[in-house]
This record gives sequence, structure tokens and C-alpha cells, in this order.
Amino acid sequence: MYDLIIIRYGEIGLKGDNINDFISQLISNIKRATADLGDFEISTVYGRIFLYAESNQIEKIVARLVNVPGIISLSPAQRFRIGKKIADFNDQDFEKLKNKAVKLFKAEVQNYPTTFKMETTRADKSFPIESPELNRELGGEILREVEGPETPLSVDVHQPEHLFEIEIRRGKIYLFIRREAGPGGLPVKSSGKALLLLSGGIDSPVAGWLGLKRGLSLNAVYFDSPPYTSERAKEKVIDLAKVLSRYGGEIKLQIPYFTEIQQEILKKSPRRYTVTIMRRMMIRIANRLAELNNELALVTGESLGQVASQTLEGLRSSDEVAEFPVLRPLVTMDKNDIIALGKKIGTYEISIRPHEDCCTIFVPDNPATQPKLDTIHFGEEDLEIEKLVNRAVEKMEVITINEGAE
Repeated sequence: MYDLIIIRYGEIGLKGDNINDFISQLISNIKRATADLGDFEISTVYGRIFLYAESNQIEKIVARLVNVPGIISLSPAQRFRIGKKIADFNDQDFEKLKNKAVKLFKAEVQNYPTTFKMETTRADKSFPIESPELNRELGGEILREVEGPETPLSVDVHQPEHLFEIEIRRGKIYLFIRREAGPGGLPVKSSGKALLLLSGGIDSPVAGWLGLKRGLSLNAVYFDSPPYTSERAKEKVIDLAKVLSRYGGEIKLQIPYFTEIQQEILKKSPRRYTVTIMRRMMIRIANRLAELNNELALVTGESLGQVASQTLEGLRSSDEVAEFPVLRPLVTMDKNDIIALGKKIGTYEISIRPHEDCCTIFVPDNPATQPKLDTIHFGEEDLEIEKLVNRAVEKMEVITINEGAE
């Protein structure tokens, strides 16, 4: 039935002289996401990308592309070929177009009673029929051929259940009847590389997804603390990284050995400040990894005020040791909104598995909510920070994850 997919981008269209760089990156990401399905012909026209495929491949491709950042929406579509200049479109061609529209409507719409509306985008003004007339003629033909006792059908121009669209561009006519939403945003890799501090919680994978949506390419770091954390806690994080890789491609998940650092902090630092100092050690390790991998920022799942450590003072204490910008996509979001987004992108059900991460286990009864830098510095005096960071990285496990083609 369908022979192409019309892909739309939103924010990319607002770019200036470098718009073609963003479009090229989006096309590259589209090819990556569909590589195992085939090598498909792709063309572009302003505001649109066309991917051509066999009918039996279309739905598989759509299922991949709805996860590709940079795509705002897409539609399986049919081309109507007339074999001549669009300006020479005649009555015989019009009858063929009506028949094609009726067949597409019958194939796509299965549940009745229902309503529909016709909408035409006549970008190619050489087409001899104006949009209102085309809408009226095609809509009338669909009503005549489809509406009946078992298939009640009517036109609703305000809130139709089905929007049947026609686009006429560069001498070609395209028909489609549904739009699938994409993530929007910018293409992955168009904004540079960053390192995600990925825990097993609800927040950090959502922050990672938002980073991907802003065009970041991500690797991730997870701080493992055996035997205090279980193998299942690590498996949970691996599964979260797999979900993110479906949106952004390959992710290198780095798992430094954090147990020794936590033991040293518990022995040598003030109890109320243990979480703050652990967080600073995580940032120091992340600095090292970002430098090794040529990443230009760190991404965290921190918000403001959700937990005791997420105060301005707590965030400032982390930023003091950061050697790269720390991006916090969730900083102003409510928890309910974060949960809703986690459910939408497929991370929430993994995040709520009952396996605690390293920070959760060592939270003191009365943590410092407004940590003072001079007290933090005093609490770190007996720690051999450089040696601890080196050993954590030396014992690091690295897992390459790529679920982008599944």
C-alpha cells in the first residue's frame, strides 16, 4: 500500500547557514536506525525527508524512526505518479487520484462510525487545481464510495478522527492519512559528546534521553559497589542504557569500582557529609572519563529540592570539583512529570525494579542539606583522592551497548 515515509523535522528548520549540517546528521541517524532492515533511498525537499521502501518494510521502519531525535513526525505515504509535468494534470488523472484516495482510506480506516477531513498542501503552485477544490472533490468521492449502513462516515472540519492529507511538491503528489509523533529536538551528535552519570533510579535515564533530544551523543558511567550493590542492580543499569541506545545509538557504559572509595569516606569523613563527598568523588571520576573520551560536558539526573542533597548548596559542592559543564536537564521538573516521561520513553518500569544503587545504601539518617564548602574540604583532608580515583578507573569494567537496530 505505502511506498515511502515522509519525515518531518521541526527545530532544525529554524537553523541558518548550517541547516544542511543538521539535516545530514539526521539522515545519517535515520540510516543507522534502519541499517539492518536495508539500504533505502532517501531524498530531501525543504522541511521534509523522503525515505523510499517496499510496502512490507514500511511499518518496521516507522517503528524505528519514531525513536530518532530530530524527527518531529512522520507519515507512511503513497506517491501518485502521472508520468508528465504536474501542470498538465487533467480530468483522467483526477479520476485515478480519486480512486487511489478511496483505496487508501478503505485500507487505513477500519473502525466505524468515524469522521474525517481532507487537507491539501499545494507547495507546487503549477498544479492546476486549488486546494479547496481538491479537498472538496476528493472528500466527496470518499463519502460516496465508503459511507454506508455498516460504515457510517461524515466530514468534521474541526475535530476529525482521521485527517487525510495531500501534499503536492516539486511535481509529485503524496497521499497519507496518519502522522506518528517523533521525539523532536535535534539530531544526536549535532551538539557534541557528553558523559551521563547513570544510576538505576528514575531520574538519570530521563535526563539522558533529554540530552539525546538536544543533540548530544552520550556515553555513561555507573558507580558499582559490590558487595553492597547486587549484580541485579548493575543489570538494571545495563537495561536502562539499552533503552537509551535505541534513541541515540551506541553507548559505552563504564563501570568503575566504587566500593573502596565509599569505605574510605565512611571511615574518614563526617557522617552527615558522606553523600556529598561521595557525589564529589563521582564527579572527579567522571572528569577523568570525560577527558579520556573527549567529552565536553557531564549530564546528571539532579533536580532541585527533590532529595536532601539536591539543594543549591549541594549542587554547588559538586560543581566545585567539576572540570566540565554539568548539565541538569531535570532541574526545574516536578517528579510526576519526570515519571510520566520515563513511562513514555520506556525507562520507568526498569527504574522501579527493587535494586538499590550505591548512594541509596549509604544515605545517613540526617544528611547535610546545606553543606558548607569549608566543612567538605575538612572532611576530604584524610582521603587520598588522586589514588582513589586512579584505582577506581583501573578496575573499571566497560560494556558497549547498541540496541539502535532492535
